[in-house]
Amino acid sequence: MSICLHKTTLRSVGLLQDTKVYELLSGQFVNRYFILSHEGTRRLMTFPEVVGFDTYRCMLPATVAALQHLFPSGGKEVDILTILRGGLNYPVEEACFKSGVRVSDIHFVSCERIIQDHVITGLEIKYEKLRITRDRTLVIGDIIATGDTLRLCLDQVMDRFRRQGGSIRKIIFFTVGGTRAIELMEKKTEEIRRIFPEFEGFECFFYEGVFTVYESAGVTGINVPDIDFGWKGGVVAPEFRRYVLDHPCSILEKCIIYDGGARRYEIPLHFREVLEYWEDIRSRADRIDLAKLAGEKLGFDNPLSFEQWLAVNRFEDLKDEGLETLWADETEFLKRASTLPLESIATERIQAIKTNLQQYE
Repeated sequence: MSICLHKTTLRSVGLLQDTKVYELLSGQFVNRYFILSHEGTRRLMTFPEVVGFDTYRCMLPATVAALQHLFPSGGKEVDILTILRGGLNYPVEEACFKSGVRVSDIHFVSCERIIQDHVITGLEIKYEKLRITRDRTLVIGDIIATGDTLRLCLDQVMDRFRRQGGSIRKIIFFTVGGTRAIELMEKKTEEIRRIFPEFEGFECFFYEGVFTVYESAGVTGINVPDIDFGWKGGVVAPEFRRYVLDHPCSILEKCIIYDGGARRYEIPLHFREVLEYWEDIRSRADRIDLAKLAGEKLGFDNPLSFEQWLAVNRFEDLKDEGLETLWADETEFLKRASTLPLESIATERIQAIKTNLQQYE
């Protein structure tokens, strides 16, 4: 199944608890897909200095807002499925409590990489804790890049529920994720309905945008294909685009999230990854085409008319008065990108990251 985001539009749902809620609309979707934008998640995904418990805290208000959007009167009963360990980053249990949603059970599935000779050769589920009942709504939080982890875990969980007489009614998903999440969920809905005909589908909430993964090493030659997130071809909330543009060093970061697990649980590893990136940038600064890099980061390579820009970003149905100013500022950034002092920016970032790293070594 191939999902074309060019046929989608972004619609504003409203403002809840200082969180802007959008829905991604398309006649081809079986499920519902939303984008959440809040100051906390904007800060998390703009500054790699946000680490540890603060990463969890940044996600909480938007997660609460999403649940209040789905269940404005509270009183709903759900199960939480935690995919270890990435799922522990997501504050779904606390958000349920704050939203008046009762958590009946918390299930666990551990999906780990199989590494041979320093190469990832596959995935393996080494631990699971599932209590099987009928007509369950699962709430899940995890990063989705390629979707391989989620695919394997869902296959495992559905098989266990089927074998032991349980059933799944709905899946509510929270993710810093890419476009492949949509393709996966659309396909999985068909498969799950063959097992549980009553399955209503997914309601998926993306923080700040539906991103894409790099297919190559990118303009810098540093990005990791199928892992690092970017904007080009995705749908990014206008509030996040504005926030990043207001912090121009951030638009040059390797990725919006780096390794989400490491920045929560192995902070020195996270900072070393960020440090390695900026050291690589500094070492090749004179060989990087800054205009192409800016186009890669913004998601459009050449200046566009306002109408073209709206279409590329799927903003045609939005009535935000600030969009034209955002378009003008992004266009100006693209035009002056070649004058950015990349080596100096890299040197400043290296010093800042080294200072942060010292606190954890």
